[in-house]
Amino acid sequence: MSGLARLFLHDGKTISGSDRSASAITEALEKEGVNFYPAQVPDNITNDIDMVVYTEAMTAEHPEMVAARALNVPMVNYFEALGLVANQYYVIAVAGTHGKTTTTAMLIDIFEAAGLDPTAIVGSLRAKTKSNYRAGKSKYFIVEACEYRRDFMYLEPDVLVITNIEAEHLDYYKDLADVQSAFRELAEKVPESGVVIAETTNPTVAPILQGLQNKVIDYREALDLDLSLKAPGLHNRLNAAAAAAAAAFVGIEADVIKAALQDFAGTWRRFEYKGEFNGAPVYDDYAHHPTEIKATIAGTRELYPNKNLIVVFQPHLYSRTAELFDNFVAALAAADRPVITHVYDARNTGKAGVTGETLTEAVREKNHEAVYIESFKDIVSMLTETVTNKDVVLILGAGDITNVTTNLTR
Repeated sequence: MSGLARLFLHDGKTISGSDRSASAITEALEKEGVNFYPAQVPDNITNDIDMVVYTEAMTAEHPEMVAARALNVPMVNYFEALGLVANQYYVIAVAGTHGKTTTTAMLIDIFEAAGLDPTAIVGSLRAKTKSNYRAGKSKYFIVEACEYRRDFMYLEPDVLVITNIEAEHLDYYKDLADVQSAFRELAEKVPESGVVIAETTNPTVAPILQGLQNKVIDYREALDLDLSLKAPGLHNRLNAAAAAAAAAFVGIEADVIKAALQDFAGTWRRFEYKGEFNGAPVYDDYAHHPTEIKATIAGTRELYPNKNLIVVFQPHLYSRTAELFDNFVAALAAADRPVITHVYDARNTGKAGVTGETLTEAVREKNHEAVYIESFKDIVSMLTETVTNKDVVLILGAGDITNVTTNLTR
């Protein structure tokens, strides 16, 4: 949402917006010219507004959406608004269950290095610019495309990157096959002059590629296991391969691609190094799905093979925690010391039969070191008393768990 706000600001629009509370993101937007409301109330919506853009995290009963309907103010969701702008360009869309943000940011760096001056929106802040929006003057628009509620169907991609596909967002999709059907529908929108870039032998991806009329490229052909990346893990090498394949398709030379990937500094909350605490390195990561947790733990062990791994995790959504419960248990039990806190319920859906406590109990059956700590203040106190230079600390989750990182390293 903040990236879209920046795009409209750049186009000369007057922008206002709200959130549950102020944050570093909203403070930055205010400095850039956004009128920010730190509470979400009906009075934020007035009849002189031309359009309300909402995130899918908001329900139809949200007070601002109710007010917009009462005033007959047109409403569109994030991706519908994004498509209105992006589809005027040559669109390079990065979709997939995991790795979208990193792959999108890698592509932006590569296009910049090649002098192709893209416009771009990515789902996190690039370390290079501290922004999630790039204003460009070329024909290219690089965008992260989310599958939730089939929202990516508002985009018209010329190049479609699919990093991977898993059963996710099962509060909307019925099952994996339903998720795959959405990706297939998006792939079919790519014109014959375009390309779908995916891992063609991946068992969950291969079925959606069968019989496509457009060109398909297997990004594993671009995988370089010797590439020197600043972020560890095979998952990041696969992200780099996907970005490299897309860049090569539009004609960027291999040496430019390689140099840009080697220089890639990452994005906010994607294995982001935050500093040291009691001599232990601290990383902040958005991982909120079992596959992401597993990959982040593996990458951390690759980088720190001789340190004890403390993972502090905040579940994101009751529905996701319930649907993928056993997978979360297996992923978190792989840490040396798993610390779990309360569920962050971003969509206000209520409980789905699980809590942070029940998840912790299940993890403890596999790893007796697992503990549940409700408050962030108590988590910081526990870490203060126990962390040494023999440890590495991972703060994981898509909610406000990042505040723990801030308190540890400020």
